[in-house]
Amino acid sequence: MATATPSLPVPAAEAAAEGAPAFSPLYQQIKSLIMRELQAGVWKPGEAIPSELDLASRFKVSQGTVRKAIDELAAENLLLRRQGKGTFVATHAEQQVQFRFLRLMPDDGQPMDMERRLVDCQRVRAPAPVARALDCRSGDAVVQMRRLLLAGGKPVVFDEIWLPGNLFKGLTSERLAEYKGPMYGMFEAEFGVRMIRAEEKIRAMAADAAAAAMLGVAEGAPLLSVERLSFTYGDKPVELRRGLYNTEQHFYRNELN
Repeated sequence: MATATPSLPVPAAEAAAEGAPAFSPLYQQIKSLIMRELQAGVWKPGEAIPSELDLASRFKVSQGTVRKAIDELAAENLLLRRQGKGTFVATHAEQQVQFRFLRLMPDDGQPMDMERRLVDCQRVRAPAPVARALDCRSGDAVVQMRRLLLAGGKPVVFDEIWLPGNLFKGLTSERLAEYKGPMYGMFEAEFGVRMIRAEEKIRAMAADAAAAAMLGVAEGAPLLSVERLSFTYGDKPVELRRGLYNTEQHFYRNELN
């Protein structure tokens, strides 16, 4: 698909006007241009992007510069390389991508599929803390849902999720129940909202009566509280998730670079 992508290098004045440092390496400028096209929907989730040679010709840079930009985007799970097939826009329907924000692992270290069970979904007015997190006004419409993740039929995670109402018009319990794939895959395919990164706050807490009932544990049992704020392109917050994790037979795994 033809686009109006500018040639490189980007003039310093233009970079400054767009808020990018004028001294950013060339491959970072290429990365920013590819990100811009991903955000604009030039290439849809699951679609192949042009070859490195084609992109190098379009941007008037070396193939190595394009490769370094794509390497970073692949490391960030925004692009996926497939041996012998090319590079594709990552989608949350991909097994290796759909659970990348869920860091809970069984004690034996072997990943396992989790059953999803929706508790409820409703449109409400945003409480002030939720509005601040989602960068909207207090009282704006938001979607609030609650759900359980179960491993081997046993509740392991109880999530309370908040989404901006203007981005998720028409999201209902019925629609969520009908969709068989991962929830982020639904957000991506049906609402055009792709989660590309997240920030988390983690602390230990004791289960109150409501949490204990949801997770099937004793009141006062130790839980891990994980508050996650997810962002789409342009660092726009699009999901606030507050999860309670039962780590009796699971652990929270992270990789530090």
